[in-house]
Amino acid sequence: MSQALRPATLDDAATLVDLMRAFYAEDGHAFRDESARRALVGLLREPAHGRVFLIEADGQVAGYAAVTFGYSLEFHGRDAFLDELYVRHERRGAGLGRAAIERAAEVCRAEGIGALHLEVGSGNDTARRLYEAAGFVDRAHHLMTRRLG
Repeated sequence: MSQALRPATLDDAATLVDLMRAFYAEDGHAFRDESARRALVGLLREPAHGRVFLIEADGQVAGYAAVTFGYSLEFHGRDAFLDELYVRHERRGAGLGRAAIERAAEVCRAEGIGALHLEVGSGNDTARRLYEAAGFVDRAHHLMTRRLG
């Protein structure tokens, strides 16, 4: 199987929104098409905020990964969040998620980022095992969110 992870462009927005819709449905999150598209386009247009990648296998789109950049005193400077990682169900188990994580880490290192974070649902043991195998550790903290808008 040939696989690639390529930087997404604005031309990929419709494909990415479809992938986001599938990911959100699978993960049980509300999906708002216009809001999702606006956030995605904002990220694609402003590389200072992060990167989006399309995961391809055998010449077909198999998923996507989005990394967003931030800053942390605890981690002594720039950090990043693997904000979304999705591989189509029928493409899982072939190492595509792991390759996307490693590519995200490479991009972060090149950007001078010292820590890469992610969030995993408490019942998603398959994803947790993938992330642990990729070097992520559970810091026994809980991500809490307050929506501001």
